[in-house]
Amino acid sequence: MELLSRARPIDGLIDAADTPSELRAKLVLARDLRRFAARELGLPDNGSYTRYSALDRRYVLWNVIATAALSLEPVVSCFPVAGCVAYRGYFAPEEAEVFAAQRRAQGLDVHVAGVPAYSTLGWFDDPLPSTVIHFGELELARLVFHELAHQVVYVADDTTFNESFAVAVEEEGLRRWVAARQDRAGAERLAASQRHREGFRALVARTRARLAEVYASTTSTPDKLAAKARILEGMQAEYRDLRASWGGFAGYDAWFARPQNNASLASVALYAAHVPRFHALLHACQVDMGRFFGAVRALAAKSRDARNEALAVVGPNC
Repeated sequence: MELLSRARPIDGLIDAADTPSELRAKLVLARDLRRFAARELGLPDNGSYTRYSALDRRYVLWNVIATAALSLEPVVSCFPVAGCVAYRGYFAPEEAEVFAAQRRAQGLDVHVAGVPAYSTLGWFDDPLPSTVIHFGELELARLVFHELAHQVVYVADDTTFNESFAVAVEEEGLRRWVAARQDRAGAERLAASQRHREGFRALVARTRARLAEVYASTTSTPDKLAAKARILEGMQAEYRDLRASWGGFAGYDAWFARPQNNASLASVALYAAHVPRFHALLHACQVDMGRFFGAVRALAAKSRDARNEALAVVGPNC
């Protein structure tokens, strides 16, 4: 794999005289984040993110998510290592688009998204790719904490569980990172970022709930499709109001500029659906990461239905 073959030790690049100063600063930050993740969050202290890989592209891979035209559930793809996941990834954008076109020809809703980094789940020491080196401090921290969390717990058949858990870990990690640095400006940026994320998630969740009601109804298929179009148009209008309330923050403009459908909404829900439940579980564990990880591992050993039921009643799980 190109990502692994191009990897070079971060410590060596930091010390090298010919490393650009901006890159050196980001590599130092990445090293600090990895050490913090191990020390303060109990995340794996291994070779991941100790190397840097310079790639000649914008993303590491491209994910394709597809749903039926009147369904919110992604079509699942199964693989030997990752298990069954709600997307299919490609290292070449052309291959992703070919597969997406095939899905569209089948009448499915399709969403293609570039992915700046991903986890090999501990099978390899994941390098830091150049596709994330332009990230700001908070976003780079999110990524490192998130991807390392996948090495702690990963369920081979439950993408929503995996991603929601990793998001909860990244958010707790960010809270601790900013607090440890006593960075008032960083705390304000984090609070604003979290407010924007939660507003976006809530808007998508409301839209999905409205669509779910339509899809479950007994009306005709043409009527359902017409209602779907109206609901998606309404989401765009709601976003404009939400954006105005943010004082002009435009971080989600690119997402809303693309045509939206069931698949694009699913791409958000996969990362958000269980996040509040995982935060509640973390607090039930007295914000002790070791206890929290143990409780999550216990959930991972259950069936999907049992996991979801246990997550809904957080107290006894820790």
